[in-house]
Amino acid sequence: MKSLSKIVMVIVVLLSSMNSFAQIKNAKTETVKIYGNCDMCKANIEKAGNVNKVANVEWNEDTKMATFTYDANKTNQDEILKRIALAGYDSDNFLAPDDVYTKLPECCQYDRVAKPVVKAKDADMLMHNEHKGHNDMNQTKVTAAQEGQQLKAVFDNYYLVKDALVKTDAGNSFAKAAELVKAIKAVEMTKLSNEEHAVWMKALKDLTDNAGNIAATKDISKQREAFALLSKYMYELTKVSKQETPVYYQHCPMYNSGKGANWLSKEEAVKNPYYGNKMLTCGNIIETIK
Repeated sequence: MKSLSKIVMVIVVLLSSMNSFAQIKNAKTETVKIYGNCDMCKANIEKAGNVNKVANVEWNEDTKMATFTYDANKTNQDEILKRIALAGYDSDNFLAPDDVYTKLPECCQYDRVAKPVVKAKDADMLMHNEHKGHNDMNQTKVTAAQEGQQLKAVFDNYYLVKDALVKTDAGNSFAKAAELVKAIKAVEMTKLSNEEHAVWMKALKDLTDNAGNIAATKDISKQREAFALLSKYMYELTKVSKQETPVYYQHCPMYNSGKGANWLSKEEAVKNPYYGNKMLTCGNIIETIK
């Protein structure tokens, strides 16, 4: 009877899987290595990756290979891998945040890779950009410099949004926020440091959503509300990133009915993005990040 029950269970699982595939339109199938150990890992990985009628994930405990079947018009491999990483499981392109990994049950704590593998295409580009005869030390310096540039456009566009809000220029902050969204999407996460990568994975959705909210309206009050949330995650990113010059984390005690709000500035002088000329110098420096 037990054997029969197992057979029935297998058939039910197979039918359910086939039904899931049938519901996915524009289906594309790919295989990707995801690190894990056990049946609990399998359940967690598949739960994190699956989206009804959009994506189906099946992970093999022995080979560590996952088969993705997904609607190519609605998602992609990276989006699925991000969700799985946020559940605690590394792939060669996306590392799980350290604190999420450490909260996994002991049986699920697989041996971790030190850093995501750089894609061959990226490596080839680095080699062609280097002069012949450079030694390994010079190559390392070039790679490190390029990694440091990954977030530069994100920070630069954030400060442009802030400057526009200081001037109460809703049209300009609208435009600069759109550029910020593009800069966020252009970041190659495989080239971030481990510390940056961990924060980026946590903050990515909120950064994108709040920058997008500023770029979706020309109502200055709504832009400022989104900017307050955006600044929270930009601060976390700034703390783990190398900065060429000091960054000043500043606070306005009056905003949001006295609850206050913070922002980042490259200038030590306070110029308030929440009130502009109405209360331009209202605020103080609460932290200097070097």
